[in-house]
Amino acid sequence: MPSPRLDEIIGRLEKGNRKTNEIFGKLTPEQWQRVVYDEPPVWTARDLLAHFVSAEESLLQLAQNIAAGGAGLAEDFDYDAFNAQGQTRLRDCAPQFLLTALNAARQKTLDWTRTLDDAQLDHVGQHPALGEVTLETMLVSIYGHQLFHMREAQTKLG
Repeated sequence: MPSPRLDEIIGRLEKGNRKTNEIFGKLTPEQWQRVVYDEPPVWTARDLLAHFVSAEESLLQLAQNIAAGGAGLAEDFDYDAFNAQGQTRLRDCAPQFLLTALNAARQKTLDWTRTLDDAQLDHVGQHPALGEVTLETMLVSIYGHQLFHMREAQTKLG
């Protein structure tokens, strides 16, 4: 049975996934092509969803590394290269495919998170944006990452 800390993390991850599906699930074909970020590189709503997929997959691997006693992210991590690789890998994927992939990735994150104990949540490792954090913070940041981008996207998507 998960602890209250794990229950809170799981609840946030589930809530974030529902909200993302709610918003992205209603987009029209035109909205999928609408620019959300106009600074190079330009990202459409579809590109943002692709970013969510690649970030979710990578952050789960990073969290698993930290839970196992690893250091987390390598010091030479390059955001721009990571984002470009994710966009290239998912370039030809339709929005519905990406939404399905995001749901599958989130389910993997949730399933794995349910296997943790409180002691593991206190392990510390390197996060790409936050620096050295606990595993608990790393997992909550997955929720926060999508929330941050979704708030910005909603202003552009109408």
